[in-house]
Amino acid sequence: MKALLAIPEGLPSRMFDPTQRERLRGLAEIDPDRAVPDLTVLLDEELREVEVLITGWGSPLIDAETLARLPRLRAIVHAAGTVRFVVSDAVWKRGNIVVTSATEANAVPVAEFALAHILLAGKRSLVREARYRADREVHPGAAAEAEIGNYGAVVGLIGASRIGALVAEHLRPFDVEALVTDPYASAEQIAALGATKVEPEQLYARSDVVSLHAPDVPSTRGMVSRHLLALMREGTTFVNTARPALVDLDALREELVSGRLTAVLDVHDDLADDDPIWGLPNVSITPHLAGSQGNELRRMGEHALEEVRRLATGESARYPVDPARLDISA
Repeated sequence: MKALLAIPEGLPSRMFDPTQRERLRGLAEIDPDRAVPDLTVLLDEELREVEVLITGWGSPLIDAETLARLPRLRAIVHAAGTVRFVVSDAVWKRGNIVVTSATEANAVPVAEFALAHILLAGKRSLVREARYRADREVHPGAAAEAEIGNYGAVVGLIGASRIGALVAEHLRPFDVEALVTDPYASAEQIAALGATKVEPEQLYARSDVVSLHAPDVPSTRGMVSRHLLALMREGTTFVNTARPALVDLDALREELVSGRLTAVLDVHDDLADDDPIWGLPNVSITPHLAGSQGNELRRMGEHALEEVRRLATGESARYPVDPARLDISA
């Protein structure tokens, strides 16, 4: 089974440690140290024999022209999350190509990041730290405020996606109530996560922390609206580890500048350099840290290895991508 790493140079060593690269070599006819970021530079003779493409961040789009040069291709193993920028309609139309994704693996660090900030938000740590830095003294009265703390806190999760579901699972050991809103998940499915299904208005109004875990698709853009943000109580926190396009930025900015809400923004592509949000003490802005970083890329590499192993042994893919769900998933 001939395979090829269709990924940017330098990524193989970050995604696969030496042991993983040796395992990959044993599963397929492949050079695990060779990355091919541009398939157009390869000769037809080489591409004609390729059965499996391993892709990742920055991989080339497999369009109709490229696909025509890959007559034996039977699988695209994507060692990252969304396949939207790698897999074209031509791949789905051919019908005999299995596409897998490491979305499950990438969900793990995002859920961990979200959990950490949800619990810190319960302590109102961001605003209290800013106050402490400014005043250089402890304000003991703050610790007595009834709304501070995670005991009995209400956490609202927007979306029972892979990440949202994992965050709900992570919240189980803590003394918090988890609410979830998702039009595509049943009350029974959400209950199985240890949470309660509610309508969006109820979630925003009741939650101490609202964490966004919906995909960026046409139907979700702008879903965090001015109306819903206004339902959040003063002092509560909005966490975004999803995509900025899902949020009404003007409405969020007004809430944050006023100091009424606090936010943790790990995704903020639409912020101009002079946006006042950058300087607000009630906002944590991180450079897209939630997704896989450093050694966490090897978890996605491990997922890819398992899919290649299954292909080599004739087993079904563990995490196949369903094209029928692309309009409601990342």
